[in-house]
Amino acid sequence: MGIKVVNLTHIYGKGTAFQQYALKNVNLEIEDGQFIGLIGHTGSGKSTLIQHLNGLLKADSGEIYYNGENIYQDGYDMKALRGKVGLVFQYPEHQLFEVDVFTDVCFGPKNQKLPQEEVEERAREALTMVGLDESYYKQSPFELSGGEKRRVAIAGVLAMKPEVLILDEPTAGLDPKGRDEILDQIAKLHEQKKMTIILVSHSMEDMAKYADRIVVMNHGEKVFDDTPRKVFHHYKELEKMGLAAPQITYIVHALKDAGIPIADDLITVQEARDAILKLLGKEPGTYKDGKRLEKPC
Repeated sequence: MGIKVVNLTHIYGKGTAFQQYALKNVNLEIEDGQFIGLIGHTGSGKSTLIQHLNGLLKADSGEIYYNGENIYQDGYDMKALRGKVGLVFQYPEHQLFEVDVFTDVCFGPKNQKLPQEEVEERAREALTMVGLDESYYKQSPFELSGGEKRRVAIAGVLAMKPEVLILDEPTAGLDPKGRDEILDQIAKLHEQKKMTIILVSHSMEDMAKYADRIVVMNHGEKVFDDTPRKVFHHYKELEKMGLAAPQITYIVHALKDAGIPIADDLITVQEARDAILKLLGKEPGTYKDGKRLEKPC
């Protein structure tokens, strides 16, 4: 059934001279199994929004339904909700606190009062999912690289077997290789576990590559909610909000302005490559010295 947000409003500094709307009448529905990209400029309300989805913040007005139940109704089990809707913060240090990696990942399922054997089984499974083997188990999480810390933080949430995984800028500060490894792992989880993913990111290229749907926030309001292709078609409006489209969008528009008959709704490098090869009368694939070596995957 998923998540339904109805007229959600959150005000910081309510009743003071510094009162400011962080969210204003936001309406949103997220169906099970979707991969949602959430974008917006700094201060747009995206981080505030995701912290409402598992009850870390409470709205000033409006409702949130998880699988048909209002999470604000009396007696609702917020602890159970946070086990089903897992949130990975932008800075993994905010979620890491145990003496070693394995103990840290065990914390969530242990807090769910599960038998120790199941706790450890879940921790091993979660660490395998994020690509960390037994050589990491006894290491201090604070001595790991930035990418490894993020993997441990994600594993800690996955060990609770959430139905929804929310990630706030999970690749911030990582090099391109580390970023791709993290996002590929997340995409694999989405595909294999049919898990709902909500990804907050400033990378439009990542949104174009991974998300099924993009939600755009601006000054606390939802302004766009559609497929990546349709959202990035509004690239000039996005620019006015301090955002952008994938770089390839600007390249294909420049080609089109130069008189080259290429589609102007291409959003990934692979799409643009295939379109250009087609214009040249060649089949898509990998080329060397003018000869096609293989077909694309």
